[in-house]
Amino acid sequence: MFEIVFLGTSASAPSIYRSLPAQAILAGESRFLIDCGEGTQRQILRSGIGFKRLNRILLTHAHLDHILGLGGLISTFVRWENIDEIEIWGGKATLDRVQALLFGVVLDYERLPIQIHLIELQPAKIIDAKDFTVHAFPVTHRGPGNFGFIFQQKTHRPFLVEKAQALGVPAGPERGQLVRGEPLTLADGRIITPEMVLGEAVPGVKLVHIGDVGRIDNLREHVADADALVIEATFLHEDAEVAQAFGHLTARQAATLAVEMGVKSLILTHVSRRYRERDIIDEARSVFPDAYVARDMDHYVLYRGRPVEKKQATYHHTEEG
Repeated sequence: MFEIVFLGTSASAPSIYRSLPAQAILAGESRFLIDCGEGTQRQILRSGIGFKRLNRILLTHAHLDHILGLGGLISTFVRWENIDEIEIWGGKATLDRVQALLFGVVLDYERLPIQIHLIELQPAKIIDAKDFTVHAFPVTHRGPGNFGFIFQQKTHRPFLVEKAQALGVPAGPERGQLVRGEPLTLADGRIITPEMVLGEAVPGVKLVHIGDVGRIDNLREHVADADALVIEATFLHEDAEVAQAFGHLTARQAATLAVEMGVKSLILTHVSRRYRERDIIDEARSVFPDAYVARDMDHYVLYRGRPVEKKQATYHHTEEG
């Protein structure tokens, strides 16, 4: 299971209702921040998730509306938070800007009380945790080094309690041994193998997160069968030519990608102030009925094979038109 908290959902500039792009991904005990627009640290506090374990930052690209909040956030981490080290992942052009911002303006590198690792993204698996992986893949936007991310829960085989009981496997660490894939020798000498008590493999939850992007044809293999796709919808179809000129998508394009690739739920973000929210959602749902437009402080929970579940926000946000 993954959870996603939308900290900022506006495009290019903040509005009364929306802060600049940032999302927190919660994966068990692990936490990731994707992008860090201006004001993100305050949005983290408003959301109630806090700063604890939020020490991996994944940046989709180099544009300032997605990275400018790093100055304040890292400054706070350095001075106040109990964090020993921070990883900031991004393409080369993105990290060059982050380097200039942090070490040219905000921080005194010689006196840093924490370690800051700037890690250049490549199209590959970048995180291999116990229960999930994170892959980075290239996307097309203005300039080089733009990336999307796939959070994939690992395949697991459910433990069949009734079969274990029938075979005389006691409750306790013995069952954990079998779940880990190790054979077990019972007191009577019988050997129980994992295959005897584990069910068929069950695919894990797949979350795909894409920031600013101007093409969908090269996204298909990455998006296929996702339980949730988070992607921009900066323009409506009536302004498709403008969207193409600036390397962005329309709500209809995002919805078309979702329906064609078997996505279960579509969550749109990077919302422009030029449109009403209801017009964006109407355009998306005319193609893909299970589409949402994220608002700041929205909190979604993802499950395998079924629509996302929206949790009650801990902070009240004002309705838009």
